[in-house]
Amino acid sequence: MKKRVAVVGGGIGGLAAAALLAREGCEVTVLEKNDQTGGRARLWSAQGFQFDMGPSWYLMPEVFERFFALFGKKVEQYYQLQPLSPYYRVFFNPHEPIDVGPDPGQVAALFEGFEPGGGERLGRYLAQARYKYDVAMREFLYRSYDSVFQFLNRRILIEGTRLGVLGRLDRFVRRYFTDRRARQLLEYAMVFLGTSPQDAPALYSIMSHVDLTLGVHYPLGGLVQVGRAVRRLAEEQGAVVRTSCEVERIVVEGGRARGVQTAAGRIEADAVLVNADYAHAELDLLEPASRSFAGRYWGRRVLAPSMFILYLGLNRRLGSLAHHNLYFAPRWEEHFRTIFRSPAWPEEPCFYVSVISKTDPESAPPGGENVFVLVPVAPGLEDTDERREAYAEALIAHLERVTGEDFHTGVVVRRIYSQRDFIADYHAYRGTALGLSHTLGQTAVFRPPFRSRRVPNLYYAGQYTHPGVGVPMVLISAQVAAGLLAGGQR
Repeated sequence: MKKRVAVVGGGIGGLAAAALLAREGCEVTVLEKNDQTGGRARLWSAQGFQFDMGPSWYLMPEVFERFFALFGKKVEQYYQLQPLSPYYRVFFNPHEPIDVGPDPGQVAALFEGFEPGGGERLGRYLAQARYKYDVAMREFLYRSYDSVFQFLNRRILIEGTRLGVLGRLDRFVRRYFTDRRARQLLEYAMVFLGTSPQDAPALYSIMSHVDLTLGVHYPLGGLVQVGRAVRRLAEEQGAVVRTSCEVERIVVEGGRARGVQTAAGRIEADAVLVNADYAHAELDLLEPASRSFAGRYWGRRVLAPSMFILYLGLNRRLGSLAHHNLYFAPRWEEHFRTIFRSPAWPEEPCFYVSVISKTDPESAPPGGENVFVLVPVAPGLEDTDERREAYAEALIAHLERVTGEDFHTGVVVRRIYSQRDFIADYHAYRGTALGLSHTLGQTAVFRPPFRSRRVPNLYYAGQYTHPGVGVPMVLISAQVAAGLLAGGQR
């Protein structure tokens, strides 16, 4: 008989694991609570505007290529990639943007303009970032860790200083640059890993290789196309996907997972793989005796930020913005403090704005712009209607001061999405948008494991497990978890 596997959560990680397990001959059923699959990579449509609701950066293309190649497929059979130029536009000061693009000479000149010798030092910085990236891809990312001794292997122990495993990213970057603009360009990606440069291991300097060397792309139709592609691949392998079907309980009998309970009834299974929020699964879907981690554990974790998001549909064009836009405040430490040290709604925050209609005109009606505004905020903040509206107005005023654009005139669509929406749509613990932060104590073996410690045939994939946050990382986690499950380990 085929091994029956129930996958809880139809995000990209769950769909990817389902595709791999179905390819191995398992009878796979994916159960998704929302009416769309893709997890955070969903689509919201309103009055001719097509909004990517979550992920918006397509990075590390080789991870996607490697995944599709497992099935003898190519990415271009499922969606079309558009290289971006510039990769992104950065505002360090109001009305003074600079562009970062695919020309290495232009980027080196940019850093040389920040401080004398900056271009040469950038070359050295990117060389070490590439070395770390290559080591991570070969030996670090595509594996599970059952003990700290597996993590602290010979290469880590011998080359730990060079890899920067134990150092802090901000201190590491300061070895190369003193100019705050140079440092911010090399550190900003930590926000998308759910941490701050002060807390991130220096290992994550690899992210500068990811965006400055490997480049930034855009799948036409939005990041939602990636989730749709992985679902299509899973269904081609024979997996069954059920939407609007929320799992209410993981059924554990005799110490083993026997299936899942939904409102429509019980689904029998020989193994269960959870791609839903890890904390939600442990605290809400399992009985206490079957939990690997109690509430006290989750209360002590360093959570990644939540997000305050504005979706804006405009009936006119914006002249000063590119596809991806970033604003770095002169004292961005204050923003990080309000996320990780003293939770509060940040004043004059750093922000990210995507205008995908610059690349993809189909995402907005003719002559309009599709605008996505994001501010990282601490999880667990008060999120009332009054607080949302007040913060949205303050944010729009801040946007206008920085970019010189008018975000009040011609607004056809306006929607706020924040803490309580992440909880309602994804059962996100305390409203976190990304799961666990990437601190040293929450990296690799120190993240929640792929396999339950109490229930031997219960597995986990997604942003909480190794290697962590981001669509490429979730794809990798799905491959590791599916391999463990299919191999029948433990």
